[in-house]
Amino acid sequence: MAATTMRATMTMNERIRHGVIGGLAGGVIFGLMMGMMGMLPMVAGLVGSSSAGVGLVVHLLISAIIGAIFGVVAGPFVAGTGRAVGVGALYGLLWWVLGPLLLMPMMMGMGPQLNATAMSESVPSLIGHLIFGLVTALVYARLR
Repeated sequence: MAATTMRATMTMNERIRHGVIGGLAGGVIFGLMMGMMGMLPMVAGLVGSSSAGVGLVVHLLISAIIGAIFGVVAGPFVAGTGRAVGVGALYGLLWWVLGPLLLMPMMMGMGPQLNATAMSESVPSLIGHLIFGLVTALVYARLR
């Protein structure tokens, strides 16, 4: 039986690189979900477009950045699959609040959408962000 070992420390470049790869993996899956729900043109609106293709590119760029942040901030807490699931779910929940409820509305000239109506209408986005966080963390843990 082969023993597997996990390095105790990773360089910052490795953490960022693994986070970006995890973020892109999560972003592709979430992007497919967004495409099926017709949400990509709304993301494209962040850069003044209504194209689903532009929305996907913007979404993947954001996913890579959020993945890099994951590698820097949360990566050290991911030491195996069990922890990856917990950390990933929390990270996805955090970005559901930060993204569609706070930052995106503010970037589009609206105020924060932290009310029961906006949250209930955003349940599909919550599911997508949870999946994004889980995939990001699991890929990160696998690369570690």
